[in-house]
Parts: sequence; C-alpha cells; structure tokens
Amino acid sequence: GDPQGAQCPPTPPALLSPPDAEKTPDYWNEGARRRLQSALALQPEARRARNIILFMGDGMGLSTMSAARIYKGQLAGGSGEESILAMETFPHMALAKTYTIDRQVPDSAGTGTAYLCGVKTNAKTLGLSGAATYGKCRTTFGNEVDSILHRARLAGKSVGIVTTTRVQHASPGAAYAHSASRSWYADADMPRDALRDGCKDIAYQLVHNTDINVILGGGRVYMTPRRTPDPEYPEDSAQNGTRKDGLDLIAEWLSAKQDARYVWDKKGLDAVEEDSVSHLMGLFEPKDMKYELNRNTSTDPSIVEMTEKAIRILRKNPNGFFLFVEDDHVPCAGGRIDHGHHTGRAKQALMEAVMLDRAVARAGELTSSSDTLTVVTADHSHVFTFGGNTLRGTSIFGLAPKRAKDKRAYTSILYGNGPGYSIRNGGRPAASLPAAEDKDYRQQAAVPLETETHSGEDVVVLAQGPMAHLFHGVQEQHYIAHAMAYAACIEPYAAGPGCGTARRASHGTHCSPQPLLTFLALCVAAHVVGG
Repeated sequence: GDPQGAQCPPTPPALLSPPDAEKTPDYWNEGARRRLQSALALQPEARRARNIILFMGDGMGLSTMSAARIYKGQLAGGSGEESILAMETFPHMALAKTYTIDRQVPDSAGTGTAYLCGVKTNAKTLGLSGAATYGKCRTTFGNEVDSILHRARLAGKSVGIVTTTRVQHASPGAAYAHSASRSWYADADMPRDALRDGCKDIAYQLVHNTDINVILGGGRVYMTPRRTPDPEYPEDSAQNGTRKDGLDLIAEWLSAKQDARYVWDKKGLDAVEEDSVSHLMGLFEPKDMKYELNRNTSTDPSIVEMTEKAIRILRKNPNGFFLFVEDDHVPCAGGRIDHGHHTGRAKQALMEAVMLDRAVARAGELTSSSDTLTVVTADHSHVFTFGGNTLRGTSIFGLAPKRAKDKRAYTSILYGNGPGYSIRNGGRPAASLPAAEDKDYRQQAAVPLETETHSGEDVVVLAQGPMAHLFHGVQEQHYIAHAMAYAACIEPYAAGPGCGTARRASHGTHCSPQPLLTFLALCVAAHVVGG
C-alpha cells in the first residue's frame, strides 16, 4: 500500500513553467486576433458529404477530453495545458443530451441506438424503439429501428466498424443489431425463452443483418462453436468458442462474400492488400482488445492502424462510405476509454483517448474535408474529474500541491465512485509518487462500488466537413444520426435539396415515424435555405 506519510509533490521543474511570452498581454491579444480572423472566415459548407466517419469515444466526457489533452502535451514533453487535440481543431461543435427514455444516467446501448439509429430508447436495448422492453425477446418484433450504417449500405455506400472492444459490444452493436439485451453476445448468453421465441444473438446478427464491408475489433469467442480452440491462445480453454448452435459465423461470413478476408492478428492485417478485398473481418482478441498501454505491438494492431486499413478499403467505393470508429475509455463496459474509467484506472483511460485522437488525425490525412464529414463525440461521460489547485505543468496523474484535511496527499484525478474507494487503519490512505503514475494505479473514489459508473452530463460533438454546421447548440443525442443522414443524402433525407437523383435507400423500418421525419427534413431544409 501507499505510505501514509507520503510527501507533497515538488513544484514542477522550471522547464515546464510558462514561457515568458505568456506573461505579456501581447501574447494573448495576438492569439485571440488570429482566432477571431479564423472565426470570421468560417463559412458553412452546404454541399453534401460523400463519406461520413463517426468517431465515438466511449465514456469520453469533457473532463476526459481535457485531461487527455494535457496528457498528450506531456507525452510530447510540454507542460500539457496548451496542447491541442486533433479533434479540437474541428470548427463546429454541439452538446448532446445523453439520457435515455428510462434513465437519467445512460448506458452505451441506449445511447448507441440514439446516435446511430436516430431514436432514443431504453437502456440496455440495441436497435429497438422505446416500445421494446429490456430482456423481453417478444418485444423485439415490430420495434426494430435501422441504423445510419445499415441505411448507408442500402444506399450503395461501403460501411465499416472499427472498435477496441468486442465487435458485438453495445456501441458497434447498435449499428447492425436489434436486441432486447445488449448482453446477448452469442446464443450461449441468451435465455431459453428468448431462443425459443426466435430472437438471434448479436454475433449472428453481425453476420446476417447488414452487409458490412469492414469489421475490425475483438470478439472471436462468440463466432465459433463450443470447444473451438482460439487461434492465438489454443492451450487456454477459457478462450475457446462459446456457440451452442454449432455455427462457425466466420466461415459463414467468408463463404457469403466475394473477395473477403478474415485475419486475427496484426501480421494478417498488414498483409491484406486493400485493392484485392471488398470485405475484411479482423478479430484480434477472444473478447475485448487490450488497452493501448498493455498492447503487444507486434501481434495486435492499434486503433490508428485499424482505422487506416478500414479507410483504405472503404474509400474505393465511388459512392462513398460510412465508418464507425469506437475506442472505449473505461475497462468493463464499452470501448477501452470506458473500460479504463470503470476500473478506476485513469491512465489506461486517458491513453485510449489519446489514441482515438491519433486515429482522428490519421483519418484526416487519408480523407478530404471537402467531401468527408467527420464527427467526434462520446456516448456518455464518467464520474471522473481533476482538480486540487495543481500548478501549471504538473503531471496529469500527479498530486495536489497541498494535503487534504486529513493531512494526507491526494491525486488531482479523482472519481465520484468506484473501486478506488479505500479505508485503511480508519482513514484514507495517502497518495504517493511514483505509485500514482503507474498505468494500473486506481485513483481514489468517494463511494465504494465494484465498478465506477457513468455520469449524466452532456457530451461534446465536434464536426468538420460538409454540413458540419448542422452540429450546433445543445441537441438531443439522437439528432446526431439525423444530421449525418441529412449531410450524406441517406434515408430518410435522400430526396432533400442538393441530393440530385439520389435513390431512396430503403423502404423498411426507419428510426422514427414518417410524419416526424418529413417535418424534420423540411425544418432542416428551411434552415439551410434560410441560412
């Protein structure tokens, strides 16, 4: 444990102190003038988008983004606070309200259905309207809502999913599945009555619901029959396939596609020639992929590498593409950002956020903002914060400069609840360095819980490219799906102004009642024409 007599941190070294230029008014005035000139030159890009990339940092609330910005700058040798994330260079921004129909503080399934399908729904359900009931298979039928990924594919675009979690997880699952439970990963995870009533597991739906061109992430165990050895861990029976129905979904997927490839490690991914494949499935772990700080760089690809491979394959389609990229910032719930926070390990979470931002930067190099709408957002936030009057240049994982009322040191980063709660010898243990800098250090929490929880505040939406100006103000989270669909002439906005002869993509179930969609289309059109 940490020694209770831990010393307060030293003042940050002089090399991290603010440069003298910052102490003059001219420094700040000139910087503001440049920003003002940039703002005055900003014009809405009212043309339609050919491609859409949606980056979703699972659990990447505003406090996580701010801390990740500082961490990025400190990794580069700076004091960190003045650093700029790639996503922060996007010119348009909105806030999204994340509540679900039944929860003030949401989960990743209900939010995923909102920003991908365009309707708010109940927590723990995927691709279903609020008329469906969690865990009740029979309420699935007739309440399905289609995602923008599904509708983009029907419109002739190539589509892809990249995630650092299992590809059957709630966030990517909302792009293709209709499930009364986010936990029905394979048939072995479903209750008998759900199977009897005709519901299909999420892995099955991944292969059969939507023709997805690129699928990259984890989740091998849900794709193969029970006792099928894992290719990477053949001696570990805990990593064997779990399916009871005997289906090999990977083989099914391969046999149903032309020019399709399946890979399970970085070597296989690197060997894929983009020009020779139309479909690529890469499953790099039995379940979730490893944290970036734990990743074996020779066997497991990074989110940056997966994103690049996906874009290089998808962009071959002259009709354009839709790509969903998720990094979970916390261990145990969603992307690895989300998973890191759930386990109370802030360093793991923030490194995932930094990696997501690197993927955003790489995507920007591989595409053009003249025809590609790029959106970065989060599904929800976490009870994660940093404070304590820390000095400029202090490590984001460092200690507050003064001790707490109990005469013990504490870290700047704290959690409102979670596994970091600890009482020893009748009191809170003192935080200390270098322990607090360790990648698996658990920051202290106020309330003891097995896993830290999400939080309910709004999340940021950042956008650049065609129609990015539609992301403005404070919006309901489901608006994200509608603004993206409108920008790319995807149903229900395929006949909107500027879409030319864009054919109607689908006459099936959409994400909200047709009269409301018509009204929304007219409102958005009026806004564009009037603006």
